[in-house]
Parts: sequence; structure tokens; C-alpha cells
Amino acid sequence: MTTLGAAGPAVDTVRGSAGTPQLFAAGSNAGLTEHEQAFGPLSLESIDAGFIAVLEESGLTGRGGAAFSSWQKVAATAQGRGAALMPAKPVVIANGAEGEPLSFKDKTLLAHAPHLVIDGLLIAGRAVSASLLYIYTTPAALPAVEAAVAGRRDVRRIKVVRAAETFISGEASAVVNSIATGVALPLDNRRRLSESGLKGRPTLVLNVETLAHVALIARYGSGWFRGAGSERDPGTRLVSVSGQGAGQVLEVEGDAQFCDVLSSAGVDLSTVGAVLVGGYHGRWIRDLECRLSPSGQGENAVNPGAGVLHILPTQECGLEATARILDYLAHASAKQCGPCMFGLPAMARVLTAIAYGDRNPRLVLELERLTKLVGGRGACHHPDGTARLVSSALEIFSDDVNAHLLGTCTRTTRRAT
Repeated sequence: MTTLGAAGPAVDTVRGSAGTPQLFAAGSNAGLTEHEQAFGPLSLESIDAGFIAVLEESGLTGRGGAAFSSWQKVAATAQGRGAALMPAKPVVIANGAEGEPLSFKDKTLLAHAPHLVIDGLLIAGRAVSASLLYIYTTPAALPAVEAAVAGRRDVRRIKVVRAAETFISGEASAVVNSIATGVALPLDNRRRLSESGLKGRPTLVLNVETLAHVALIARYGSGWFRGAGSERDPGTRLVSVSGQGAGQVLEVEGDAQFCDVLSSAGVDLSTVGAVLVGGYHGRWIRDLECRLSPSGQGENAVNPGAGVLHILPTQECGLEATARILDYLAHASAKQCGPCMFGLPAMARVLTAIAYGDRNPRLVLELERLTKLVGGRGACHHPDGTARLVSSALEIFSDDVNAHLLGTCTRTTRRAT
């Protein structure tokens, strides 16, 4: 298991079944020389539309949160060009916005392995015959990315664009809108970027970690990728572990158990009250025997989303923690539609009331009503993710809800009022 903290990667590196190094094999702050020593020089001669079949065989899913099959996104973009009346060459965007406050895996990847991401971007561009390539990333990662691009001769088509530091700036249509207009707000979610995205062209937006895996699959093959992980979740993934003094990025095999991941991060499992999985649009869990799997198959599988594992200590109140997050999400919305403008602030007010002393039992029913009301009705998926978080809190912290309505708090020695 690879571990990265502020000082860079630890010595122990995840390797596939054949011993081939994975994402951080080139070491800390790897330049092009170290990158090519670890992975070999990039060869694009054999990459064409046929690579889509290799991606399908690999089972790679997106690492940005949605966990959609990567080959399907690539194929849809290639087909989008063919379906156009006036075909225009596609655009491929490496999305490193990472607006999720609890996620820092993409920043870490771009700091230590920017050339692997660039390789993946070039490969994806070849697979869909793209003419424009972009890397969209935060100010924190911008220097490493710009330096990596400047040091290569094969990246003339790549443009580096600064991402806004907002929660919704990494949503796919917001990425396209930001590059086109400078405004990082989501577009209508009924619009298919694979058919008409940036400049009206078929547009493929892939998370930077996804592209790093693409680079490895192109080098070593789909069978190698499947040598780690499981049948339902092949390969490895990066997770950001925070809370309880933890603040590190781990590269873990697919289908890994939460208890194993947290133990690898040095977390004392007896101090874990709950874990927020997937970030602010994720869900709370208490069963540490669950496994990270985007398939969601089986009762013991939880979608890792954006790869966030945030630890809530046993002495902290889950309702108060969720109320703080919900207040943030209400203020972080695009404010373009009713669910975000009115629904999310109303939800935040109700949950805050429950968490901080209001004993009205009808508040829970009102929160459940609002949660159902905003779901599926937003201009983007921000209301849906927020509703998912609240629903999981009401389920996982149900005992806490009942205690708060009685004027006490099960997680602390003080009264809730």
C-alpha cells in the first residue's frame, strides 16, 4: 500500500500481480527523467480507437466520484463525433479541480506524478482523435503541472487552465463552462457533453487519477490492471484519509475493507465512531467490515465516490458534523435552480435545529420531506448528493436523533440544549 503525506510517498509501493509499479512508483515530485525510468517512455504509435476495447476489458471506472465505466465515456465521445452533422474533432479534459474539501488525492497525484496524468491525457486524445487537450486544475497543483508540461516536447496541444476553488467547479459541465467562459457553474444536465461540449465539440472529461490509470493500462495491458483488486472492482485507487489526526493519501486495491485501509493509515479502530465515505456528497457508515467498491453490489459494498474517507471520532456528534457540512453545501451551490436556492438552505436550517437543541419531533419528518423534494430536480447533481448525505445521517445516527429530541447527546457528556 502506497502512503503519501506532506513529505511525499513512503518506501512501500503498491505493485500489481507481476510486480509492476503503480501510480507513485517514480517517487516524490517525480520529473520526466524519473518518470521514464520508472515507466519507460510513452509510445503513442499503437494507440487508436481500438484502445477503447482494452479499457473495457480492464474494468476501469472513473475515479472522480461518479464511478462510471471509463470505456463507455470514451466510446460515447468517439461516437458523438460520428453522429454530428458537421463532424468536429473532440476535446479531452483532465479534470483536477477537486473542489471536495475532504479530498486531496488529485493534488497529491499532480504534485508527485504529473507525467503519468499527461501520458493518460495524450492516450485518451489519440483514442478519440482529439485536437484539443486541457488540464484543468487548482492553484495549488498548477505550478507542478505547468512545469511538467513545459518540460516535454510531445504536449504542444495541451493547455493548462486554472480551476476555481469552489465545491462545484469540478462538475463536468462546470469544467467545460469554466474553460469556455471563465465561469465555473454547471450547465443543464440534460446536455450530453459527449455530443456537444466545449466549443460545440464532443468533449470527454476524465478525472486526473482515471487518466493516470489509463497511462498504466496502455503500457501494461488490461490483464495487468486486473491483477490487483477484485472482479467487481479491479485495479487500485487513491483515497484521502482525514480526521483523527490522519491526513494522507493511500493507494489501495479495489474492494479493500475499510478496517484494513484505516489501519494502514495508522488509525486506532476503537476510536472510530463513523466514517464519511465519498466526501460531502457521500454517506456515513459504521460497519468497518464494509468494502470499497463502486459497483455497490452486495450489502457490504460502499461506493468510494471521490475516494474520501473522513473519520468521525467516537466522542464527536454525527448530527453536528453533518449539520456543518450541510450548511457549507447550501452556501456552495450554484444557486441556479429552486432545489439549490431554497431547498438546501431549508434542509440546513432544519438539521441545525435538530443538532443544536430544538426538540420538535416534526422536524425529522420535515427534513425527510425536503430531502425527497430536492432529489432529481436540480439543474445539476448537487442537490442529489446533498440529499444522499442527509439520508445516510438520519439512518446511521438515528439513535443520536432520538437523543437530541430528548435533550441529550449520545456522543458527548453534555446535554444537546
